[in-house]
Amino acid sequence: MNKSNFNWALIQSFLAALEHGSLMGAARATGVSQSTLGRHIAELESQLNLLLFERTGRGLQATSHALALADAARAMHAGAADFSRLASGAGQSVQGSVRLSASQPVAFHLLPPILTRMRQTLPQVTVELVVSNSVSNLLLREADIALRMVRPEQGSLVARQIGQVRLRACASKDYLQRRGTPQVPENLAEHDLIAGDTNTDIQQGFQAMGYPASALHFGLRTDDMNVQWAAVRAGLGIGFMSEHQMQSDAAIKAVLPMLTLPTLPVWLTVHRELRTSARIRAVYDFLADEVGQALQKQPANPTRLNESGPL
Repeated sequence: MNKSNFNWALIQSFLAALEHGSLMGAARATGVSQSTLGRHIAELESQLNLLLFERTGRGLQATSHALALADAARAMHAGAADFSRLASGAGQSVQGSVRLSASQPVAFHLLPPILTRMRQTLPQVTVELVVSNSVSNLLLREADIALRMVRPEQGSLVARQIGQVRLRACASKDYLQRRGTPQVPENLAEHDLIAGDTNTDIQQGFQAMGYPASALHFGLRTDDMNVQWAAVRAGLGIGFMSEHQMQSDAAIKAVLPMLTLPTLPVWLTVHRELRTSARIRAVYDFLADEVGQALQKQPANPTRLNESGPL
């Protein structure tokens, strides 16, 4: 490979294809056309003299060569992002407050260590965190930047999918010792469940699997996601939580690995005009990298309940 002619932009296309498993998914996430992405991957394979992806009817299957290069490629991408952040802020003062909106679980479990690192990188920036499971209106300036599970439709908003959140059925080890571990989805009818109050996704999903929702028993129903998590930890019943929540407590165990729960996209959204602000752009870029990397560390997800619900 001729290092002097190496096109570093190919790494972004490689990582997008690796993460999304298809040119279509990568194009949707990056805004780059499928043909351009395909050309980038072919060029990278040619330069490296390696086959990185097997082309299948379902998309792209990463080869062992691609997996071996993944961590180095992510490090290169992170380094380039750091370089870009420093360069973009060199002529402008990156200081002041930035108002960030996020849901309860994301704000409580995912953001604190990320905000700690951001404080060290951008010490003159103060974050005002709006914690709510409702969608803050960026058009009304309720927030400058938002982490959302739905893509906004307003043309004046810029949205970038930076990852996804996987849900799993889980319970505390104490609860499972008392009540036993469910082996198949229909066993949920024999357990106390923790779920939403006004949100009835669990009941609808159970019915979709062919079982009557009336057979379910709830130990607690609340729309407060932090209270749901606290109830799972206290041993009140089986809940449906994100994998990044479960990783924070070794006393929580996943159950029913065959139960495929929704995978929710994570969108980083900002008002188009605000991207001209140095401080907002710096925070936006930092979150895109850090939150994306944190979500990639989730373990791989092994019948489906529903496709909605805030997290």
